[in-house]
Amino acid sequence: MSEAKRVESRPYHHGDLRRALVDAARRLLEAEGPSALSLRAVAREAGVSPAAPYHHFKDKAELLDAVAHEGWEILGAQMSEAKSGATGPDQLTALGIAYVCFARDNPALYRVMYDAARDKEDLPGDMQDNKESAYCMVRDTMIENGADPSQDGHLELASVAAWCGAHGLAEMAGFRQFDHLKEELGGERPFLEAVLNHMGLFPKAHDGC
Repeated sequence: MSEAKRVESRPYHHGDLRRALVDAARRLLEAEGPSALSLRAVAREAGVSPAAPYHHFKDKAELLDAVAHEGWEILGAQMSEAKSGATGPDQLTALGIAYVCFARDNPALYRVMYDAARDKEDLPGDMQDNKESAYCMVRDTMIENGADPSQDGHLELASVAAWCGAHGLAEMAGFRQFDHLKEELGGERPFLEAVLNHMGLFPKAHDGC
């Protein structure tokens, strides 16, 4: 029997099938990039029949949405962990560096997260409504460190500026043109710290990356 026939003959019951499919999609993304992703390829990677993914996702776009949602959750967890290791205003720098580290360590997942948002011309709904989300964490950390919560417009602009600053740094931090700065400053983390500090939004932090 061919490999395709053996796979197709497997039952789609796979415990938490949705979880298995999302995990398989993430493995394929990081190994081969978004172009290699299809429901059939994900089914093969998860070890289930080609029809199995359709019990949870109507098409590739829905699967990518699920992968992107998980990415936002992982980012939020990593930023929360970084924040807990810092105190006072240093927490803002910790959040920014955690963001950059996540983007560096999960490049394909990071791209999918923003590609999914751009397709809908909006961030995922729970990013702005869920206090535990990475996005809200930046705003709340500013309030915890003295920002006036009654100044909604100013606070929102400051949060957007901080988020954009970290996002821009994540896009550019790996460029070779900055190697001399990393060497002069003593490594990647001091470089990230210095850039964020020069934006005027992120005071210097001392927690690890």
